[in-house]
Amino acid sequence: MTAVPASLSARRGALYMSAAAAAWGTGGAAGSLLFQTAGLGPAGVSLWRYALGAAFLLGLLRLTGGSLPRLSARMVVVGAGMAVYQAAYFAAIERSGVAVATVVTMGATPVLTELGGRLLLGERSGRTGLLALAAAMAGLFLLTGESVLAGGGWLGGVGYALLSAAGYAAVTLYSRRHRDDSGGMAVGGFVVGALCLAPFALVGGAVPEPSLTTAALLLYLGAVPTALAYALFFRALTTLRAATVSVISLGEAVFAAVLGVALFGERLSGLGWAGCALLTAAVVMPAVRPEQR
Repeated sequence: MTAVPASLSARRGALYMSAAAAAWGTGGAAGSLLFQTAGLGPAGVSLWRYALGAAFLLGLLRLTGGSLPRLSARMVVVGAGMAVYQAAYFAAIERSGVAVATVVTMGATPVLTELGGRLLLGERSGRTGLLALAAAMAGLFLLTGESVLAGGGWLGGVGYALLSAAGYAAVTLYSRRHRDDSGGMAVGGFVVGALCLAPFALVGGAVPEPSLTTAALLLYLGAVPTALAYALFFRALTTLRAATVSVISLGEAVFAAVLGVALFGERLSGLGWAGCALLTAAVVMPAVRPEQR
């Protein structure tokens, strides 16, 4: 596989990232349904997600005549980080529900990425980026504030959600720093991530209960919120600041919150819906006026 030149425009990169966020927003719902129907735990779902994501991308390479990527040290680092944040994300969903787990994970990520970008990459967000980050944090508070005060079972997933956010921020910053071939990095990351998760998945149960519903959910999870979304994510990182990418990715939180309400009976108050509106505005701002490197 040949390296992809970093000639993507900032606006197109923002569109790619927006599409990735929308696709990611359906991943939590698919994972939650697999918990219910397939008898898989967080590690098992994550293992299948990465294994199938790698298979889809490798199949696409075969069809398009591309060469297979060679495993590199950078792929190992990215894959290990992906394994950590993906398993922690599904563990948070299992304990706290799709909407809250996703919002906490994705809400903490831009703050960690902004700080990391300043300290490690020398990237500083402009006025649009900082305004988007402020809107995102306000939206997060409105969306999750009542749940924080209520406590209870919600608190069980907070630690996992924050661990997932830290892992996601680390992968974003590392990938932004090196800007490798996006397709190759996605495939390599999936393979390494699956290998890292395999021992934990085998202990907790990695063989799903066979059914057409389970097969359809697994195929969807591997194709859309994994293969497609991550290919777009790594591609966007070749041209957009790490903090800009992380803010646009908050579109996942909004989409996941709406799916949690629509499919799983999770409830949002008026303040929660206002939080969704602010998060949406936070995503739109850098997408309309993206800040390139």
